Amino acid sequence: MITEINFDGIVGPSHNYAGLSLGNLASAKNTGKIARPREAALQGLAKMRANLERGLPQGLFLPQRRPDEGWLKQLGTTIEEASPALRANALSASSMWAANAGTVSPASDCADGRCHITVANLVTMPHRSHEWRETLAQLLLAFSDEEAFAVHAPVPAPFGDEGAANHMRLCARHDAPGIEVFVYGETGGPFPARQHREASEAIARRHGLDPARTVFALQSPEAIAAGAFHNDVVAVANERVLFTHEQAFADKDALYSELRAKLPEIEIVEVPAHAVSLADAITSYLFNAQLVTLPSGEAALVLPGEARETPSVWNWLEEHVAGNGPIRQLFVHDLRESMANGGGPACLRLRVVADPADVDPRFLASPEKLDAIAVVVEAHWPETIAPEDLASPELWAQCITARAALCAALDLPELDRDSF
Repeated sequence: MITEINFDGIVGPSHNYAGLSLGNLASAKNTGKIARPREAALQGLAKMRANLERGLPQGLFLPQRRPDEGWLKQLGTTIEEASPALRANALSASSMWAANAGTVSPASDCADGRCHITVANLVTMPHRSHEWRETLAQLLLAFSDEEAFAVHAPVPAPFGDEGAANHMRLCARHDAPGIEVFVYGETGGPFPARQHREASEAIARRHGLDPARTVFALQSPEAIAAGAFHNDVVAVANERVLFTHEQAFADKDALYSELRAKLPEIEIVEVPAHAVSLADAITSYLFNAQLVTLPSGEAALVLPGEARETPSVWNWLEEHVAGNGPIRQLFVHDLRESMANGGGPACLRLRVVADPADVDPRFLASPEKLDAIAVVVEAHWPETIAPEDLASPELWAQCITARAALCAALDLPELDRDSF
């Protein structure tokens, strides 16, 4: 049965606050603070477990091997000899944010009737630019059925692509043909625009999308300048619902008109700036919630605790749910460790519309599997990481051992390698 599966990234044992992400205000604000990798991973597992209990199919991706000594070798250095900046980049656990793993087009949208996935190149930020090889290795394993899936290598540099965080899909239902919306930025502001239109256009061609059902939308410079480094910080879509901030797009009226023409049943839920400012939307990660369809058919938001703690955001949400809007339920989760590094509920997951029977079962979650992962996390993940710990050989060894234990627990020896 074709359905939407949310694949969450398991937070890796090297999770720390090095402040590597220019334009990500939370990442910058919390630079140098003490991180709690064990707690971060358990928070993510709790969200996965709750979504399973809600009847939502759930998948998972493993953290990548850190430190990435293969990447450092390409730069002519080692983890022992690297500068503090390079060492921090080699230890980043940012692959936890699976929304940046790639861009997914379901089979019903693609000319050859297969689900197409292009791994993101993430070339804009050094700490993420070396993720794609191991991400590609996991995608090729999880979606190895070539009759159902086509997995593509990244779009070549210099065209920046940051995956599903800048991609939305609207449809009558998940298994029906959809409208794919690629959101891109333009350079020239205070922060880099990470998604290039050229990359999005290349992905649409690779996936065999119908140009009549494909939309390219410019993100507003105001949103990027305010800290919306990805579109999913200010807008999210699910089936026929587009949930967006008033200032998310450069020309919202033209975009809304185009979407209504292509999908007449669309419901656009726009949060006005006078009710929720861009600053409050970004701080609370209101739009980085998971917008999901429950088995009942109702739309629901899976939100971070920060949304409930921001008065303007929670007031708007309560008024919407009390009215006749399409979003009917709110679920709140504690994801403070991820949020402090700039990633909310939607950052942690990659949506794939497919038949779970076509996916390698090792990448599909169950309550028992999540329990087994939690045991590994409790036993092997560091309790805390302070900035000075990044120079510790003991930490490097612990991170490698922890990930190896997880690969063993999930029967994924193919991923327990030094480099990809």
